[in-house]
Amino acid sequence: MSPKTLLAGKRGLPAHVTVYLFVIVPFLALLAAVPIAWGWGLSWVDVALAAAWYTFTCLGVTVGFHRYFTHGAFRAGRRMRVALAVAGSMAVQGPILHWVADHRRHHAFSDREGDPHSPWLFGTSAAALARGFWHAHLGWVLDRDLTNQERFAPDLLADRDMRLVHRTFGLWTAVTLVAPAAMGGLITWSWWGAVTAFFWAGLVRVTLLHHVTRSVNSVCHMVGERPFAARDRSANVWPLAILSMGESWHNLHHADPTCARHGVRPWEIDISARVIWLFERAGWVRDVRWPTPPRVAKLRVAT
Repeated sequence: MSPKTLLAGKRGLPAHVTVYLFVIVPFLALLAAVPIAWGWGLSWVDVALAAAWYTFTCLGVTVGFHRYFTHGAFRAGRRMRVALAVAGSMAVQGPILHWVADHRRHHAFSDREGDPHSPWLFGTSAAALARGFWHAHLGWVLDRDLTNQERFAPDLLADRDMRLVHRTFGLWTAVTLVAPAAMGGLITWSWWGAVTAFFWAGLVRVTLLHHVTRSVNSVCHMVGERPFAARDRSANVWPLAILSMGESWHNLHHADPTCARHGVRPWEIDISARVIWLFERAGWVRDVRWPTPPRVAKLRVAT
């Protein structure tokens, strides 16, 4: 396998520096969160704004970037496509063309050479797995290699709207940080309310969502339950189900990637699937690929 067929060169230095900034600065904010919250600097307004923006941007990734744009789990009209692309961009996990190309490449080579973020690329010893966990969780984000979009995302490259959303990623990054601060300032009618909302609903919210998403790449390919037949080490990790909006029911997803619902058993809470169901009921999306009992039974591992 030639790496040239998978990669499209290196990330430019300005973009690479920006990636480092958006990894390091929000993480430092998260480390500072506990002492800052100890007696001051956190209000119910901050909590509410952080929860609302977390939910909105997380669903932008799970429903939009992942289930729709990457896997085509349903169909949507132009306005919904653009709305989902913008919402996903405000999670600050990279421009849409990069995100989708990386994730399609991940599925094409899952847990094998060519996978951009498998924790199993370096072996199975304790040291190799520690290195693999770091790579899957964060190390690959800091790599300058860019996935070949012409190979893995030609449909989005051909879409003028998606190219525009991709090019305006910096704008949506600014909006996702400034808007919560503006809301906090207006609700409390104070500059301090704007500052604390920027910290909690901006920086801390972004970094928490980053690490939840990355945990699906790392933790959900290392430990957990595997009730369905997949050709890789994808697993279900139930403690992440709520924060990931259902993405941590990862085993079924890799067994049936285009399925709109990842948590298919009755007790598996899948918030993203419920949102897609609501969109379908409202007539905003159509042709949803829901799981069927025969399909699920066929994918189940024999016990």
